Amino acid sequence: MTDELKHTLSVLPHQPGCYQFLNEKGTVIYVGKAKDLKKRVSSYFTKEHEHPKTRILVRHIYDIKYIIVANEEESYILENNLIKELQPRYNVKLKDDKTYPSIVIKNEYFPRVFQTRNIVKDGSKYFGPYTSVKSIRALMDIFRKVYQVRTCRLELTPEKIATGKFNVCLQYHIKRCQGACEGLQLLTDYDKNIQEITEILKGNVSIVGNQLLNEMQQLSKELRFEEAQKVKEKYLLIENFREKSLVVSNINYNIDVFGYEDDENSAYINYLHIINGAIIQAYTFEYKKKLDETPQVLLGMGIIEMQQRFSSESREIIVPFIPELSLSNVEFSIPKRGDKRKLLELSEKNVKQYKIDKLKKAETLNPEQRTTRILKTVQKDLQLKELPLQIECFDNSNIQGTNPVAACVVFKKAKPSKKDYRHFNVKSVVGADDYASMREIIERRYSRVLNEASSLPQLIVIDGGKGQLSAAVESLQKIGLYGKIAIIGIAKRLEEIYFPEDPIPLYLDKSSETLKLIQQLRDEAHRFGLTFHRKKRSKSQIVSELDSIKGIGNETKKKLLAHFKSIKRMKEASEEEIKNVVGNSKGEIIWKYLKS
Repeated sequence: MTDELKHTLSVLPHQPGCYQFLNEKGTVIYVGKAKDLKKRVSSYFTKEHEHPKTRILVRHIYDIKYIIVANEEESYILENNLIKELQPRYNVKLKDDKTYPSIVIKNEYFPRVFQTRNIVKDGSKYFGPYTSVKSIRALMDIFRKVYQVRTCRLELTPEKIATGKFNVCLQYHIKRCQGACEGLQLLTDYDKNIQEITEILKGNVSIVGNQLLNEMQQLSKELRFEEAQKVKEKYLLIENFREKSLVVSNINYNIDVFGYEDDENSAYINYLHIINGAIIQAYTFEYKKKLDETPQVLLGMGIIEMQQRFSSESREIIVPFIPELSLSNVEFSIPKRGDKRKLLELSEKNVKQYKIDKLKKAETLNPEQRTTRILKTVQKDLQLKELPLQIECFDNSNIQGTNPVAACVVFKKAKPSKKDYRHFNVKSVVGADDYASMREIIERRYSRVLNEASSLPQLIVIDGGKGQLSAAVESLQKIGLYGKIAIIGIAKRLEEIYFPEDPIPLYLDKSSETLKLIQQLRDEAHRFGLTFHRKKRSKSQIVSELDSIKGIGNETKKKLLAHFKSIKRMKEASEEEIKNVVGNSKGEIIWKYLKS
């Protein structure tokens, strides 16, 4: 640490603010916030950091700048603005920082209402921004059909209208404008429409609908049916729009909802803005992690970002956990039941789907990425030292102790490598002894692998519970491989995973990719072993039946076995077909025997 840094650290104040770390070139490489600048910044230099990227960051700090603010809340806002402006190397990156469109009501006579991406501080009212252009189009369509707002750019001051210099355009003739330019519509009537549009943009669609309904009923009572009909048309269009909008509750909640998901590299946050029970904004975004940021810190950053971007003034924020954030006049809540819980579940469902869709897109472009992700999941779930690029699975097969065989299937990079599959005839075991069979097969398999200097797997899967697993471990100990290769057993009853020397099994989630891969290995080993067992059993049955026919030797049996595969097929064959395989004289003897 340089003398300059030591001096800066010594004079840091115990006040809230934001700090900037600069490298030797004077470039800002990290921006942070602190409730107490001195304590937070000093911690980078006085304690050992677990995360390697944090250690690298500290090594590159050459100078420190800081800004004091009035309170902790201001430090969150300042940090967010500085990160977006400076984009430091070691700060989280907001992946989607687009400028989204808003709807503006211009500050002018006969105000225009239109879509814009430019915010001009001229007294106009801006609503949004909106993440869906379709939403804006739907709203603008309502405003033009129902309220007939003008689309021209004429400066419609009372003085200029009075001079008669303006003429109505096509919009007037197609009944999309009421001709304010020629004085055919009063400013008070136009402003009344603008007030209703403002309420709709605020999310108060139901309030506008109720007002129109009351007005229509009042006009009907006064027998002003033509005016009532016009109001009714307005009311029906508004109600139709209201039904198409996503209403999530009959209770008039005005709240923000945040859902959170993350993985090793990114954090995903979904934002729902609810006004009067309707979703006004819905947006999902991603932060790229840089250091050892916690979910609480990342969610807090996301809340500040959304409040700034969408100008939210909600006093209640629903979250899956309490973020590292303190806002005045704002309450964070984690609902356990009811409508608010359903809102949180909706937000979490959206953020999970966003994460899945993003992953699918990436894996479509790069299939190797999916394989690596699955293997890393297996490594994490089973606490393996190495990435299991090669996995081998073993299964025994016998029926009432007859024809005991075993199968070994090999998966490389989570895919079957069929050229490496192996069958085993169990030689040293008499009768149905699965444990002894497993001991023999494991010893034979890996003794040969060692002798041939072939590649060893990173994981062995045994189809069976504690007994078969213990038998396999004994063989690995005997040949000196125990501890060098990870080994597990999977029991069929509850799909529990057993580890050596651990009596308590691991229960993986039924939708877990790790469990699905292990099940695929187990099922493939079972299929491969059963196929071999059936062939062997069929062959032994044929040989045993043919042994009783005089004059039929081993070569003839082999020909019959290769051609017919089973006694059943031989019995169904014609005499001519049998003679074509083994000759006339032997064919006649076999034919007579089978028919007798």
